[in-house]
Amino acid sequence: MNHTPAAEPQREMLSLVTARIRDAYLRKPIYVDGASDLVTVCRELSQRGLTQALVRDVQAGVERVGMFTTTDLRDALLRDIPPQQLAVREVARFDLVGVDVDADLFEALWLMVQHRVHRLVVQDRGAIIGVLGQLDLVSFVANHSHIVALQIDDAARLPELRAAAQRIDEMVALLHGSGIRIERITRLVSELNTRLIARLWSLLAPADVQAGSCLLVMGSEGRGEQILKTDQDNALLLRDGFEPAGLDVLATDFNAALAELGYPRCPGGIMVDNPLWRQPLARFRQTMRGWVYGGTVDGPMHLAIFFDAHAVAGDTTLLQQARAHLEQLLTDQDTYLARFAAAADQFQEPGNWFTRLTHITQKRDEQPLDLKKLGTFPIVHGVRALALQAGVREQGTAARVAQLVERQLLDSTLARDLVEALHLLMAVRLNHQLKQRAAGQPANNEVRPGALSTLEREPLHDALAIVKRFRQHLRQHFKLDSL
Repeated sequence: MNHTPAAEPQREMLSLVTARIRDAYLRKPIYVDGASDLVTVCRELSQRGLTQALVRDVQAGVERVGMFTTTDLRDALLRDIPPQQLAVREVARFDLVGVDVDADLFEALWLMVQHRVHRLVVQDRGAIIGVLGQLDLVSFVANHSHIVALQIDDAARLPELRAAAQRIDEMVALLHGSGIRIERITRLVSELNTRLIARLWSLLAPADVQAGSCLLVMGSEGRGEQILKTDQDNALLLRDGFEPAGLDVLATDFNAALAELGYPRCPGGIMVDNPLWRQPLARFRQTMRGWVYGGTVDGPMHLAIFFDAHAVAGDTTLLQQARAHLEQLLTDQDTYLARFAAAADQFQEPGNWFTRLTHITQKRDEQPLDLKKLGTFPIVHGVRALALQAGVREQGTAARVAQLVERQLLDSTLARDLVEALHLLMAVRLNHQLKQRAAGQPANNEVRPGALSTLEREPLHDALAIVKRFRQHLRQHFKLDSL
């Protein structure tokens, strides 16, 4: 069968959907003794024509398995100890990442991106049966346009990062079109986006700024739930007493560069070039205190945005300290949390939303449904409010839901329905936004029921019904009717 160029990306993604790790080429595990010196090990690798070996090492009667590669040899040669006197256990890496032989190739790809490794140890019922290398994975899939992690790491200029960012967008469309579940797409895209933003920061920020600050992404990017680049929400926490020169210019350049990479500027100014989101830790603590006790209109919204913060570069302890202070501020603040949670109930469904989702219409004046206001936001913000109240620190909505169930603070049936509804809403919105982009239109959250297929309309109706049930739960839990 001949494949047209246009069909190649789709064929590539189908390989990721259908193939298992056992289908790919696995390198036979070759073991060397951890006590062997580097010269002996390298001689054996040379005779076998290999560039890697597993290291079996026994310490205090306990066996561990690591890996030695030619990269480790390069680092070892920089030591003062001659290689013939250096045991391979001293330079091998023992923090191996394993994957089951029956996992699919997409899982292997995600693990390589997440852990920034080029090789995975493949296991079958706990026993190591082989090693899967990144080049082997690429060769199996036949085209590596979806692998952008190395391109990001190697980027030395903004145009190179821009090319990687474009590949991420292309990958989203291909993965979604190939039927990969929305939660798996977001997981991979979030890892790549975090890596992309961190690389940009490393290219622009001086070393002292990188060490003395913590760069944050917030909102859906912070929760790991942003798929397409809708806008940028970011902030910078600084160590107290650290006042680097030229920080204003750096912040402006950073946000402008993100815009060039496809992240539109935040309409609300939630970016590092806004002094509110670029503060030393002590001053930011006072800012958060104002959000809780000051009674400002924007306070709850700003708190919600910050609660979703995820550190992408720099001193992560700054974020940890800020979070700990926020938890102290919210202790015994049930009235404030109730007002905070009320935002999840602020958008009302149109009175005829049930009819519009169960009857096909194509009216030109048909009122669209806002999938964010009516669907994802009530779930995300409602779960966020419950997580704040319970001291749950997980970032993603699904992870927060799981913690709430584990602590018996949320019914397991409602929790399952919420996560399924959220993923359905995200998938419908992504499908809609991809169609808008393909038509040269700006992507938004509004869909016309008449434009939805039956396979979209009926599940969407069920998802919005779950959202309505959750809002009722929030009204009862936080006693919102008494506010």
